[in-house]
Amino acid sequence: MRDHPHEGAAAPEEPPGGDGVPAGGSHAEIPAVWHGSATNRVQWLLAAIGAACLALGIDLAVNSTWTSGLAPLVMAVVGCVAAGLLVLFGTLAFVHVAVRVDEDGLEVRCGHMGVPRRRIPLDTVVGADFVPRVTPRQWGGWGYRWRPEQGTAVVVRRGEALLLRLGDGHTFTVTVDDAQGAVACVREWLRLRRPASAA
Repeated sequence: MRDHPHEGAAAPEEPPGGDGVPAGGSHAEIPAVWHGSATNRVQWLLAAIGAACLALGIDLAVNSTWTSGLAPLVMAVVGCVAAGLLVLFGTLAFVHVAVRVDEDGLEVRCGHMGVPRRRIPLDTVVGADFVPRVTPRQWGGWGYRWRPEQGTAVVVRRGEALLLRLGDGHTFTVTVDDAQGAVACVREWLRLRRPASAA
């Protein structure tokens, strides 16, 4: 027999922000720090092409027996090496993106070395939206892009993306898996900051 009618009931929720985790409403499960990423395996193919160009340039420099003069050989070597490095590093930098959202803002790290990197403080953000489909064609290609009528974006693959609306009127878009989770986290942190800002 129970002495207490509410025995076994779930404990009341802690007040929002008590443990650093956004809480309240339907967003009670949102973590204090949200992590997401996106990868484009097609970029590895482009990186391989860049590596092949680089290898060709090195092979020409070491093993070439051209008899038509030094200038054409130098131009061929420099061209292959430059093209190879440009394609190789340009693709490897954007084969992967990692996104982190916390109470201070959003951080984006590109490539496996985390470069380029961008940090957007949450106090410069006025809203967040889920974009169901972003394509490189919309932004003029892969990578870190800027278009005056659209803002700035990091595009590593087709698909869903997080869009931040900034206080200066600009936007920042990043393709990331579970973009809806990122949007929910940003919106909840913004909601929790409003009372503190108004105080």
